[in-house]
Amino acid sequence: MHIDSLRTLVVDALEQLKAKDVAMLDVSRLTSVTDLMVVASGTSTRHVAALANNVVEVAKAEGLQPLGVEGEAGADWVLVDLGDLVVHIMLPETRQLYDLERLWADLPSDGEMGQERGGA
Repeated sequence: MHIDSLRTLVVDALEQLKAKDVAMLDVSRLTSVTDLMVVASGTSTRHVAALANNVVEVAKAEGLQPLGVEGEAGADWVLVDLGDLVVHIMLPETRQLYDLERLWADLPSDGEMGQERGGA
């Protein structure tokens, strides 16, 4: 699935169940693990779990099998790995504590890391 279609699918799935503060992070120049990260908040652990479940169900309905889902047990932070896009759904206090948006914004790109190490 094209990354733009995947992004739309995930955002729509989150909005269907009223996710809060949905943010998109383009991390393609920072890591080879994924291209995009979506970070969203839920209002309770049940809401976080329901949002993650909806993302999984909508992806499967489109023929996309998630590579993994982590954190469902406690549901204060659930990660849904869709390959080129990783979804982080958190309680607001968990999101504030880990501050992924700032963390990923402050990281140097792969090219910058090579220069810092004396590489090309």
